[in-house]
Amino acid sequence: MSDPHDPIPAQRPLRPLPSLIFASRWLQLPLYLGLIVAQGVYVVHFLVELWHLVEAAFGHQGALQALVTSIGYKSDAPVTSLNETVIMLVVLALIDVVMISNLLIMVIVGGYETFVSRLNLEGHEDQPEWLDHVNASVLKVKLALSIIGISSIHLLKTFINAGNYTDKVLIAQTLIHITFLLSAMAIAYTDKLMSSSEQMHH
Repeated sequence: MSDPHDPIPAQRPLRPLPSLIFASRWLQLPLYLGLIVAQGVYVVHFLVELWHLVEAAFGHQGALQALVTSIGYKSDAPVTSLNETVIMLVVLALIDVVMISNLLIMVIVGGYETFVSRLNLEGHEDQPEWLDHVNASVLKVKLALSIIGISSIHLLKTFINAGNYTDKVLIAQTLIHITFLLSAMAIAYTDKLMSSSEQMHH
């Protein structure tokens, strides 16, 4: 039985070609940094929309028209004040930004941890709980579920504002959402089969 205090054997250095191939994972770093920039753009967009909503609540017509334009709301009568439909569509748009932002965080943090390098967050008080057991399979399932959530928000926004869409658009968005659902179920089922297979081999 080996002594736990025995020194860890030194790793054999990689040959030049495997070393180059392994180091190529760092080419993904600019991609994750770019997603961080995109996250910043979403934060700015969220704050601008939120500020317009607050201004519109106090009767600012310019802010109200900016909101109506951004959410694509159309009405037979001119919109001169906030109504329940406009507020609901704006709030759903804000939730949409938050969910996409969550998706970005999962891709940035989980992808970097899985495919590039360790973040060494063990023991950190702010370590995300889901990062403890993250791997490529878990990340795929979480991303699929996040996409379903985002699709649900878009579909709800469309149904609330259904008068401004054709039946063809409504049917197409519903079918796309169902496709996302079926895809996520297929990914989860495949992941379950692979996990069961690995457990049987162990």
